[in-house]
Amino acid sequence: MKISTFAVAAALAASLGLAGCAADTGTPGGSSSHGADHGSPSATSSTMPEANADHNQVDITFVQMMIPHHAQAVEMSDIVLAKSDLPAEVTALATRIKDAQAPEIEAMTGWLKSWNAPVAVSDHSGHGMAGMVDTEGIDKLKAAQGAEAARLFMEQMTGHHEGAVEMAQQEISAGKHPEAVQLARDIVTAQEAEIAEMKQLLAGL
Repeated sequence: MKISTFAVAAALAASLGLAGCAADTGTPGGSSSHGADHGSPSATSSTMPEANADHNQVDITFVQMMIPHHAQAVEMSDIVLAKSDLPAEVTALATRIKDAQAPEIEAMTGWLKSWNAPVAVSDHSGHGMAGMVDTEGIDKLKAAQGAEAARLFMEQMTGHHEGAVEMAQQEISAGKHPEAVQLARDIVTAQEAEIAEMKQLLAGL
């Protein structure tokens, strides 16, 4: 009886052990399957931080504000390029500004789309963007002719460029997106040179 009881107990223990193994096997399997369920979100969540890891809010704000800032520089350039009585140096300067900034607008728009950030921010409308020319100033530029138009364009664009340089320096110091930071550096280099050029041209008018 003792042997028989021992044998039954051993068999019961063995059977419980097997059940335990099956449960253990199921758990990793279940865990694996559960992990697989999370595989997508986890892959997505690991992808999302990577997608977001290359930029920060400073980048987003810089690009959102620089797009309309650049757009106004292009608009101002178009206004003076439509005039036929400007000094050649001013026409060349306006052409360079337009040719440089229009493609940058396209690049920045593409970044915002890739970041799922809005391209147009309603409350920007010129506020908070250093150097923006108000409607009255734009109207004066449209009405001006000859040397007066050249002078007004360069005075307005000098302040406009100084605002862009200020914004770009903030991006350089706190931005994260490599291309946005590089663009900011390019803006500082190009526009500081153009500011110096405009000041020299203004002195000669």
